[in-house]
Amino acid sequence: MALYAFAAWLASFINPKVKKLIEGHRDILTTVRNGIKEGDRIVWFHVASLGEFEQGRPLMELVRKNHPEYKILLTFFSPSGYEVRKNYEGADVICYIPFDTKRGANRFLDIVKPEIAIFIKYEFWYFFLTGMRKRGTRIYSVSSIFRDGQIFFRFKNAAKVLRQFDHLFVQNQKSVDLLAGINIHNTTIVGDTRLDRVMEIHNQAKDLPLVQAFKNGQKTFIAGSSWDPDEHIYLPYFSNHLDWKLIIAPHEIDEPRLARLMKQLEGRKVLRYTDAEKMIAEGGKEAAQQMLKESDVLIVDCFGKLSSIYRYGEIALVGGGFGAGIHNVPEAAVYGIPVLFGPNNKKFNEAQELKECKGAFEYTDEQSFAEVMDQLINDPEYLQQAGKRAGDYINTHTGATLKCYNAIFGEQKAKEKEAE
Repeated sequence: MALYAFAAWLASFINPKVKKLIEGHRDILTTVRNGIKEGDRIVWFHVASLGEFEQGRPLMELVRKNHPEYKILLTFFSPSGYEVRKNYEGADVICYIPFDTKRGANRFLDIVKPEIAIFIKYEFWYFFLTGMRKRGTRIYSVSSIFRDGQIFFRFKNAAKVLRQFDHLFVQNQKSVDLLAGINIHNTTIVGDTRLDRVMEIHNQAKDLPLVQAFKNGQKTFIAGSSWDPDEHIYLPYFSNHLDWKLIIAPHEIDEPRLARLMKQLEGRKVLRYTDAEKMIAEGGKEAAQQMLKESDVLIVDCFGKLSSIYRYGEIALVGGGFGAGIHNVPEAAVYGIPVLFGPNNKKFNEAQELKECKGAFEYTDEQSFAEVMDQLINDPEYLQQAGKRAGDYINTHTGATLKCYNAIFGEQKAKEKEAE
């Protein structure tokens, strides 16, 4: 970890994202000292990045609503999560987690003194967990998922970090079985709290008149969190299916990235979301609506819209499957539309189960993408049933948040009564 911290410091001179991480680390102790006073009762939520934040958010907000006696500390590992949610109103103190060294963990924990710690999904930091165990903090892992080949199941000593948790709320039976194999039995299958958040977002989805005007009653394919490798596969297909409109929400929206995408779309009638917004703001509403209707590609070059945009599609693609991993598949599936994604999806339980029930489909190249799309497009009943299976999966797998909350805070109430 010390080597990692040094490497991050070196990388910060050339990488803007890492630079934000290093700058944020300088303020950690000041932030927690200013936000946490002696006697405060702290519930600490730790997430890696934005996706894990969305997984932990429903539980965090339930604690916020029902337990005003606690202050909530929220920490991030990644700048891509912290920068987006550093002003989130559902937590009292928000900062990065220090690097997991013995000294760094102890300095942080001596200030924070968390009563309860809830780590989301993949976060297993040795010195923080062992330090909290010594201090009597109750520690939980929420929405965690385990796979064959992980270090915990290959090296005996590596499993020590998992033994620090009071309880692990896991996503599936496979995780329970793997943990049992290394003699860890304090587990409960609850599913994925992300699905509860997805359902909340669905129920709060906004009408987007701009997108409605673009769609104009036509069949629409939505590519969410799209990356270059995804675009090299799906764009050629739609150059031969001009009766479909495209909404593309790139994962990154810096100008060089958007310029590459626009180059691939040469010859198409392309409109950027912010350009349409600007036209409307300047009084050109009718002209903007006409341009939206005439365009066949809408590029979403702003954040915060995608979760509501999926409702306007007949089929969705979720990007990232040719990189570190696919993005938020349930965010699209909740609207009852089939979802496509690339091959790096094995770590995502909901993606695997959606594939099994044929509410989602994997593609690896132009040919496999075309085969899936042709079947969906040419068989309207198959398209409808695939969408229904996707929506039904989300509807029947919610409730993980309440299960975790009742277990954690029901136990807390019992301990407080016992102490009285």
